[in-house]
Amino acid sequence: MEKEDLVYRQHIVNTYKPDVERLIRYLPWLEEKAGTSVAENFEGSGIKGHSISFPVYDGTLMSFIKEVQRTTLLDRNYPYIYSRYRFRTVKDELNAIDRAGIMEMDVLKGILSKYVLGGMTKGRLWTEAVYNRVFFNIIRKMKQNIEFWDKPMV
Repeated sequence: MEKEDLVYRQHIVNTYKPDVERLIRYLPWLEEKAGTSVAENFEGSGIKGHSISFPVYDGTLMSFIKEVQRTTLLDRNYPYIYSRYRFRTVKDELNAIDRAGIMEMDVLKGILSKYVLGGMTKGRLWTEAVYNRVFFNIIRKMKQNIEFWDKPMV
């Protein structure tokens, strides 16, 4: 049984390591921007009197979102994770991220997916994820899990 667990853990590491390595470069920026807004409302060119304002996102945030979209870390079935673990608040999500080990990569993927995919229609989700350190904590936790388990099998 233990051998099977090691093989499965190694499979998880091999599956997600390349994608996580692509996202690690955003960790310093995500940490720096935590607690701040990464979007501004465009109100130039007299738009305020004739139309509604719309958000303009930080370029690095948009690069991060596009990079995540090119990975295997998105799960369109993320609502299942939310109902299974009964996540209701950001605090629930952050607690789950802190507790997640290598075997709970599906939980990390589910939370990441909610914010990245949900942000496609509700842009405030992207800014909330940066502000509340959700993106930062997920990428950091994935990195820690992979670094811990990325050892040659004995």
